[in-house]
Amino acid sequence: MTDKSIDQIMALAPVIPVIVIDRVEDAVPMAEALVAGGLPVLEVTLRTPAALDALTAMKAVKGAVVGAGTVLNPAMLGAAIHAGAEFIVSPGLTDNLGQAAVASGIPFLPGTANAGDIMRGMDLGLDRFKFFPAMTSGGIPALKALAGPFGQARFCPTGGIALATAPDWLALETVRCVGGSWVVPAGPLDPPRIEALAREAAALSRH
Repeated sequence: MTDKSIDQIMALAPVIPVIVIDRVEDAVPMAEALVAGGLPVLEVTLRTPAALDALTAMKAVKGAVVGAGTVLNPAMLGAAIHAGAEFIVSPGLTDNLGQAAVASGIPFLPGTANAGDIMRGMDLGLDRFKFFPAMTSGGIPALKALAGPFGQARFCPTGGIALATAPDWLALETVRCVGGSWVVPAGPLDPPRIEALAREAAALSRH
């Protein structure tokens, strides 16, 4: 567990790589390339059999802050915490998962796409959210409209965002960072390319 809040984690870099990993042996070189490129916050999505072991392996990389994404329920939350996750990201927010995450004390970034989701999170004492899926949920106009009534809320838009569009999101006052899978392209692991993509992403400026 980390002593950082979710807000502090979101502030570490403008982009959080969203990682789908199939081979545990790729975990350390991938994490090393991302950290070397200036992106220390790594979201390992629990979409593959290798994910939890990869998360544990990445924690050995100096400077990496490693969390679990695609956490759907309390059982997955428990498995992620057991594997050493330092923060939790979910695609949506249910009462069961929200209550379990808050009770665990782990930094938690729940997915929200509408006002009801945000209000449910605020009822749990949360005010940092993933806006997901960002592009198909209405993009920047939708987030601007949603953020209006919730002055203290801050967001990490994720889903359909690319290097070219990330600056538009990061220019918003309510956006702390964005999530992106473009930094870790599919296919055979290519650490030099990942480091170069991470360096580009890390250089993006925020509002």
